Amino acid sequence: MSKNCLECNEKIVGREDKKFCSDGCRNAYNNKINKDSNNYMRNVNNKLRKNYRILSDANPDGKSKITKTKLLSKGFDFDYFTNILNTNTGNTYYFVYDQGYRFLENDFYMLVKKEY
Repeated sequence: MSKNCLECNEKIVGREDKKFCSDGCRNAYNNKINKDSNNYMRNVNNKLRKNYRILSDANPDGKSKITKTKLLSKGFDFDYFTNILNTNTGNTYYFVYDQGYRFLENDFYMLVKKEY
């Protein structure tokens, strides 16, 4: 019984459980399956990635302060984050993956990094 490559439909030679004829076909197939399905999703992921980079660069030690003006000047978009953490003390942290921030006062934000 012969099998054909899922990407290019060529005959597969080798192991019985192979699905692709080459690494190139395997990569092309997985890239097609895993690509962002539309522009909206791609744009949201790009904004999250940019926000993450900005927070990581501004918070190398895991805890710091920064002004809202400085975040905005770097291109940070406060509308895009991955989750919200409400603490027992009533503080609200917004996270972009493991990088978080919360409003303090006088235009300042505290930056934190969640350790896993």
